[in-house]
Amino acid sequence: MKECLNVPVFRIISDIAAEENVKAFVIGGFVRDCILNRPSKDIDIVVLGSGIDFAGKVAKRLGKKRLNVFKNFGTAMLQAGDFEVEFVGARKESYRQESRKPIVEDGSLEDDQNRRDFTINAMAISLNSESYGQLIDPFDGVCDLGNKIIRTPLDPNTTFSDDPLRMMRAIRFASQLGFQIEASCFASIQQNRNRIKIVSMERVTDELNKIVLSPKPSVGFIMLEATGILDIIFPEFQALKGVDESGGQRHKDNFYHTLQVLDNIASVSNNLWLRWAAILHDIAKPLTKKFEPDLGWTFHGHEFLGSKMVPSIFRRMKLPLHESMRYVQNLVMLHLRPIVLSQEIVTDSAVRRLLFDAGENIEDLMTLCEADITSKNPNTVRKHLSNFQKVREKMIELEARDSIRNFQPPISGDDVQDAFGIKPCREIGIIKNHIKDAILDGIIPNDFDAAWDLMVSKGAELKLDVRLSKEELKAIAMVRGS
Repeated sequence: MKECLNVPVFRIISDIAAEENVKAFVIGGFVRDCILNRPSKDIDIVVLGSGIDFAGKVAKRLGKKRLNVFKNFGTAMLQAGDFEVEFVGARKESYRQESRKPIVEDGSLEDDQNRRDFTINAMAISLNSESYGQLIDPFDGVCDLGNKIIRTPLDPNTTFSDDPLRMMRAIRFASQLGFQIEASCFASIQQNRNRIKIVSMERVTDELNKIVLSPKPSVGFIMLEATGILDIIFPEFQALKGVDESGGQRHKDNFYHTLQVLDNIASVSNNLWLRWAAILHDIAKPLTKKFEPDLGWTFHGHEFLGSKMVPSIFRRMKLPLHESMRYVQNLVMLHLRPIVLSQEIVTDSAVRRLLFDAGENIEDLMTLCEADITSKNPNTVRKHLSNFQKVREKMIELEARDSIRNFQPPISGDDVQDAFGIKPCREIGIIKNHIKDAILDGIIPNDFDAAWDLMVSKGAELKLDVRLSKEELKAIAMVRGS
């Protein structure tokens, strides 16, 4: 295992361990990832003694002035080149039924490995001079890596009941690595699923986001559903599952359709929030589902209602409530628009409005719409993609001509106030929207002179008198813009 120890900090740790007569080991994810030949920047060091004191000596040897110490957890962390190195003393843990926070005592390396979540994370490599590079693998973690198995070192009921977040971690590792959860562990997750309720939503969502970002996220979500955890942490997504039949007509299973869309997005983008838009794009279908004899199953307005559901889902799941949420809302609201355009004659005004409403999100919206094509008929897929390409071509043409994506009205609300000598009032909004709609509908070009003429005529309808000339307002607007 010495090839795993080609990071300079390991020799420094080894030297200090010898000088201080302390046993030190690298343990956990770094060892696992090294064996799997996966990149890893996080190094966990366990020492038989005080991890904080040992970390201080390593920091001093490295000439580090900064050492992050977490006394409540008995850990310390420092940066060594590109690596983040965390030190902790070997410990054993016991748990209370109502909490996942352990009671911690000093322990041996064996105690420390026993408390680890999975066999593949319980492997250690000695950093001591007499056994430098020796692998300590009491639970056959290497064998489980080879067999692509997630398994707990001890009885899974104890492991998952003690710290229920480990159930999410098992599914996350299976999803990230393409592994299977060992049968008794999987059954134990099903049995202990309600214990997830004692875990903070922040920690649950952190694991869920890692599943969302895994190479094929559907793997993790199918496991979450099969274990019963999904219904507890994300009931809106669980509600997508199932197929109804009426009049001999069935609709598709929106749970599996959504997972296919999510996997399609994952194959082309690592954007977490675009993946969340895929997860939520049909989230309101269970609430809008209706069978109409002449049309079959319909989901009218699911995009509108879905966008309204996004803030409450984000709030409950402790996801960010600012730009990321608004981005997801925007894509959920608009995800049908390009599809409708691709099935009809593509008019300039419809494409302008799509460009305006999507703004900088237009490329991601088109990516989502293309991912939403989940038909198993290759001819259908080709037809839809060809139609989307026509929409894209029209967008490029109009964007080059009209600059709608970064649309700034040629006449602002302040300009309207100055032109008519009025204070803030509803008429200003009416005139601004009239100019915007005329530009988007192609009635006037996106320039000041055309907007002036329309403003004057609309103002006259509203019984407003112009107080400035076009040239005077243009000069004021230029000064304001500078």
